[in-house]
Amino acid sequence: MVRVETPLSYIAKRWTPSAETAKRAALIAVVMSVFIIITGGAVRLTGSGLGCDTWPKCTDDSLFATPEQGLHGAIEFGNRMLTYVLCAAVGWAIIAARSLKPRRRGLTRLAWSQFWLVMGNAVIGGITVWAGLNPWSVAGHFLLANCLLTVTVVTWVRIGEGDGAPRPRAPKPVRRLAWAIAAVTVVLIALGTTVTGSGKHAGDSSDVPRMPWDWSSAAHVHAIAAWVVCALAVAMWFALRVVDAPADTRSRARDLLVVLLAQGLIGYVQYVNDVPEILVGLHMLGSSLMWIAVLRLLLSMRERPAGAGPVPGQAAGLPEPATANAAG
Repeated sequence: MVRVETPLSYIAKRWTPSAETAKRAALIAVVMSVFIIITGGAVRLTGSGLGCDTWPKCTDDSLFATPEQGLHGAIEFGNRMLTYVLCAAVGWAIIAARSLKPRRRGLTRLAWSQFWLVMGNAVIGGITVWAGLNPWSVAGHFLLANCLLTVTVVTWVRIGEGDGAPRPRAPKPVRRLAWAIAAVTVVLIALGTTVTGSGKHAGDSSDVPRMPWDWSSAAHVHAIAAWVVCALAVAMWFALRVVDAPADTRSRARDLLVVLLAQGLIGYVQYVNDVPEILVGLHMLGSSLMWIAVLRLLLSMRERPAGAGPVPGQAAGLPEPATANAAG
């Protein structure tokens, strides 16, 4: 049987990127994932969510925004065009991951999953337009964008690691605390969509449906979750110093605290000032940076050596770990 050579395998045969080049490609995908979240928020905050009448076209008769649709049409159509830039960034990450030598199939699969998440979220975006900016589909659109951000960050970190069995870099209770921070942050981000879905920035000037509860009450519940994340992050900061964790892991905990402090300040200022658009946009950026900081902290709890052989214990007071007990 003749094996057909794919474009990716053709490129991989003739080009081997450096680890730095591949990591840069993955970082570009991370940056574009954040950017598409922010521009999607800008569409809603400018009331341009229905600037294009339908999807995948902008009108029934035109793929592009028309002069009659004005600025709102241009903003919505411009955000749709940025999806192609995001696809290009993800495509570059896929090519770079596939072309690394030796071949890293797990890394390639991670890169490809970014593409499918982009495609899936494009469809949900179209459904959101068809549904007249239904707040539940808007929330799903945002959460799936954060799933994409998650995979791009994991891919970025994994490129700098080997493919051996993961080994822990902190004691088990500390690693569990990192997972708790990640879990509560997921709840925090999800609760943020309930504030958005019931708040005043519906995404269009027309009568857009809202989630069936008071946005101020939703904001208070969201704030409680934020305080829980902050408390856990402070506990992590102290715990890592007690166990003498590696310096880079301690830095990740410090970075998370800084982002949380800034994010909390923006959140409270926007609340008492009746959520002005510019602060809401900054809060969305802060949400992305917070999630990146959480993921980097979580991933720094373990490392993957280049090979799968035995690995020595860590300076954090760990015994030499068995593969079955290693953190993933």
